[in-house]
Amino acid sequence: MKKILVLVMVMVATASSVFAFNQNDYDVFSKLNNKSTFKALVRYLDVDNNQVDQLKNVFSVTEDVMKSALKSENQAIAENVLWYNLKNAKSILSDKQYKKYLVALNVSIYNNNNEKSLSEN
Repeated sequence: MKKILVLVMVMVATASSVFAFNQNDYDVFSKLNNKSTFKALVRYLDVDNNQVDQLKNVFSVTEDVMKSALKSENQAIAENVLWYNLKNAKSILSDKQYKKYLVALNVSIYNNNNEKSLSEN
């Protein structure tokens, strides 16, 4: 009986962690690598050519790995990719630019979640 109870508890914990994985929060990284979005972000952050090349590389890696993490619904990899993006952006950008990047990222995630919830209704 105890084994069955433990098994049921493990199943519930696994199911709740799967449902807690919100892909909308991570979808924004594929949009950042979009050509027009990237250009707008570069203008907003006021970065130089060297920073542009470095950000392009970081965003490209982020998008590729994030797509595979979302496809396999692997939250651990998705979070690692998120931290990869944030740490590299912080090392590339000045403090002022990084704060602006975080604002743009948060606004994009918020808008992406609102779009998804409106389309579901």
